[in-house]
Amino acid sequence: MSDVRIAQTTVDSKQSQIESNDMLIVNGLNVRSQNKTILEDVSFRVKKGTSLAIVGPNGGGKTTVFRTLLNTIRYTGMIKWNGEVRMGYVPQSLVSTDLPILVEEFLRLKCRTDFETCTKAVGLDKAILRQNLGSLSGGELQRVLIAWAIVDKPTVLLLDEPTSGVDVGAEEPIYEKVNELKKELGITVLLISHNMHIVMHYSNYMLALNKRVLFFGETKSLTHSQLLSTIYGNEFALSEEEHYKE
Repeated sequence: MSDVRIAQTTVDSKQSQIESNDMLIVNGLNVRSQNKTILEDVSFRVKKGTSLAIVGPNGGGKTTVFRTLLNTIRYTGMIKWNGEVRMGYVPQSLVSTDLPILVEEFLRLKCRTDFETCTKAVGLDKAILRQNLGSLSGGELQRVLIAWAIVDKPTVLLLDEPTSGVDVGAEEPIYEKVNELKKELGITVLLISHNMHIVMHYSNYMLALNKRVLFFGETKSLTHSQLLSTIYGNEFALSEEEHYKE
């Protein structure tokens, strides 16, 4: 939900050469905490104007990757941005039930100009703007948080499980809206999700993690069952496929 500016780092390494169409290169990323390995030798790159979905089991290090990109935890390895970036961040959840503030008041705390453009971009109508922040449904709240994140016209948008706590029927419209913003504003999107079916439709690239990289490449190069097998094993993938056939 916050807007973060991160300057490019300088690293002497042939493997760190950043091309003009790259937004980000991560090379040999490691994170340890209390003598436990959280991430080990994670490498990937993200091209400008594309979307990268980060998937994997709970505890696999997905949110830790975001924390390293936001520079909020210690790590070793290289994180290199293509120049200075403006980053918008949407957290996994926000406890809003005790906030006595209208949606419009909340957004205007940050969006002092071009307010209508910002709210229309994520489909917030006047009825929602007049509601109390704590009375919104999960899907409505996520759209408000996305609106907050794009107010400052970020070049990169980080979405940590943007449909967490959202009803199943409201998930796809949120991903569709993010996909529209990516195309219209040229934003580079990195998102974390557990919904394999949807992210395979709304991401250009996929990074599957379980402390180490299990897969990194174009999303279209994997079938749904191949992705499940890569992350969870063949037996789980087969049971899931049978479930969806029922």
